[in-house]
Amino acid sequence: MTYGDAEFGFELLTCRWAELAWPPEEPRDSSVVVSRQLGTQKRRWDTIVVEADPEALAARRKFGTDALDSDLLHVVRNAPADWTWYRDALPHPGYPWRYVREAIHEAAARGVVEKRRNGNRIEIRRIAPYPDWVNRIVAVENKPDLDASAARALSDQLDHDVETALADEVWVATAATGSAVEPALMESMPVEVGILTLDFSDGVHADAGDVAWYPSTLDPAADGERFTAVEKAEKRLAIAERAYGKGWRSFHDTMRPDCRHFELRREGRALVPWCAAKERAQTAAECSGSCPEFSPEPPQWRTGGWPIEGGPGKGIKRLLDGRREWVRERQ
Repeated sequence: MTYGDAEFGFELLTCRWAELAWPPEEPRDSSVVVSRQLGTQKRRWDTIVVEADPEALAARRKFGTDALDSDLLHVVRNAPADWTWYRDALPHPGYPWRYVREAIHEAAARGVVEKRRNGNRIEIRRIAPYPDWVNRIVAVENKPDLDASAARALSDQLDHDVETALADEVWVATAATGSAVEPALMESMPVEVGILTLDFSDGVHADAGDVAWYPSTLDPAADGERFTAVEKAEKRLAIAERAYGKGWRSFHDTMRPDCRHFELRREGRALVPWCAAKERAQTAAECSGSCPEFSPEPPQWRTGGWPIEGGPGKGIKRLLDGRREWVRERQ
């Protein structure tokens, strides 16, 4: 079993390729933030690519590395340059003010706004203008084995993506087979959806992808049947913020790097999880405490270093988190 044979492994490799080579077959003029398994309550995409203005993305770093949810964005985006009572500074959120006060306290604790008390009133002041950093959002569905049944199964989801137009472009990424994508498969999917073929037989490299079909550009700024333009703008920013905070290397949050068999293996320019017990790539679902091969790191591994730094599992988490931060800064 190779990484490309399972959707989870293929997804990780696709994310790393997007960091290196997005947009496909075109020069890069934007920074990119890549994440996975994000979307709305009714639709979750495998891979998200946020194309960002480089200077604005650098300004976004002033607000920390964690995502800002919709409540925090309401405070941060509307915080004034000078001290102002929060009810005069912020537009009415459409829900009780007490929830706004909770968001203000959280925002101040995270250092993304300043607050003070003036008598019995809470006043706020911004630390900096929140930048308009998102240029475009691209959604990618990963199907390494794109046969006729998979294309038909994807059709309704892709129709939904085109209709809602939350993303500027929608793509399907599939594993390269050495032959052209069958026209019948293209006919099963909306014509607005692009098709990428990715060859990871030699690992991840910038030249591992080819475009089999170019997508149409959707119009997120237009009102639709499901969302107004204003609603879409709010949802898009919330998705972009989650992508910024999460990245795609957060798979260690749902897997067990504290297992003695958990390793990272290099596939070209990607580091992806590997199970030494099974001698193959593992999926996120099977790498859990219920895995029959799960074996916790022995105590002597976890108490190494000075002061106690933890075992290899802690080191893997630090490596992946550090890599995510390095990519942010490089972009």
